[in-house]
Parts: sequence; C-alpha cells; structure tokens
Amino acid sequence: MRKRRRTEENNTGNWLVTYSDLVTLLLCFFVLLFSFSEIDAQKFRTIMSSFQGGKGALDGGTTIELNDEVEPFDGALEEDLEKLKELLEEYADSVGLGTEITLSVEERGLIIRFMDNVLFDSGKADLKPESIEILKSVAEILNRDEFKDRLIKVEGHTDTDPILYSSKFPTNWELSATRATNVLRYLVETEIIDGSRISSSGYSFYRPIAPNDTKENKSKNRRVDMVILRSSYEDMEPKQRGME
Repeated sequence: MRKRRRTEENNTGNWLVTYSDLVTLLLCFFVLLFSFSEIDAQKFRTIMSSFQGGKGALDGGTTIELNDEVEPFDGALEEDLEKLKELLEEYADSVGLGTEITLSVEERGLIIRFMDNVLFDSGKADLKPESIEILKSVAEILNRDEFKDRLIKVEGHTDTDPILYSSKFPTNWELSATRATNVLRYLVETEIIDGSRISSSGYSFYRPIAPNDTKENKSKNRRVDMVILRSSYEDMEPKQRGME
C-alpha cells in the first residue's frame, strides 16, 4: 500500500512539472504576440527583460536574448527632421511669417504648412511674386546635403466655399490640385529639386484641420502642406525601376 502511494505521489509530481512548463511556454508565446502587435521595440525589451538570465521550469530551459543594437522604430522623432524644423522656423521668424508658416513633426514626418494667402491669392493658383522668395529659401534648405534624399509631398487644401466665378477651376478639386502642382513645378523646374523625390496631391475640402463653420476656421483650411516624409513612410512611396 505504501509503495502504491509513493508511486502515485511521484506521478503527481511529474504531471505538475510538465504543466508548469506548458504554462511558462504559453506565457512567453502571448508576451511575444503582445509585443509584436504593439510594434514597440522598447516595450518588447522591457517586458522580456524579466526573463533574462532565468531558466524554464525544466533544467536546460533557455532564455530570449535581445540585441541592444536593434534599430528603434519610427515612433521616436528623427533628429534630422527636428533640425530641419528648427532651420525653417528660424527662417519664418526672420521674414516675419512665423504665424503664416507653421511647422510640426507628426506621424508622417515634418509638416510645413503655408496658411491661406501666403502663396496664392483667393481663388487663384498662380504663385504670388512675393511667395517665390519664400519657396526659394525653403528649397535651399531642402537641397542641403543632410536633407537632399528626403521625399516630399505637396498637398493642396481648400475650404468648403464653392468656386463661383472661374471657368478654369470648376470645383475645389481642380483648385487644390493645381496649387499643389504649381508649387511642385516651381521647386523642380526652378529650384532643381530632384523630381523623383517629390509628388503633389489635391484634397479639395475633404481634409480640414478645423470645422468649416466660421470665416476664421475656413481660412485655416485654405492651405498648402509640404510634407517631408519620415523614413518609414518613404517605404510606402512608389519606387523608381532599379531603385528597390
């Protein structure tokens, strides 16, 4: 009877060891899934650090070792975009356009926002003579060695007011697209920015930054955005043949 009881106790112990190993493996599996779903290398390292130097429930258990030189994801601000932002802010302030040209580093990259009538007269798409000097200075900075490989998107936006007296622009779609294209053409044809790094889009009034409910808010929505893309967003852009 004692021998039988001892055998049962040994079997119970073996089952618990196996069960403990299974729970440990499942925990590691779900930690991995969680970390990858968040796409956050720092969080992954923090969570997994608790397993560093430890062992599994069985002898010979292994640990996961992470390379400290893993490149950070694009959640951190890229230093060159911050530097570019500072240079452009200094320029905008020096010419008295600190409130008319706003700059911010966002998810896609650095947004250079030309508000309302900085570049164009109301309802028109021809660059104003005084806007040429502004774009010229911006282009000189963008053509510097440290920024010359950055991809650029030029985006035109309008308010919700319909186009009433222009046969050239039947709707805000044409107006926003033509404004963006004219900025692009100046940068490429006059300032010799490589055409492979720049594109343009017109969004009409469909991507506002304020409600189109007051005169002041509408003026905020009439704008041209120049987006200097982050490296991760550059990968989403069409590539030249032979450049992949």
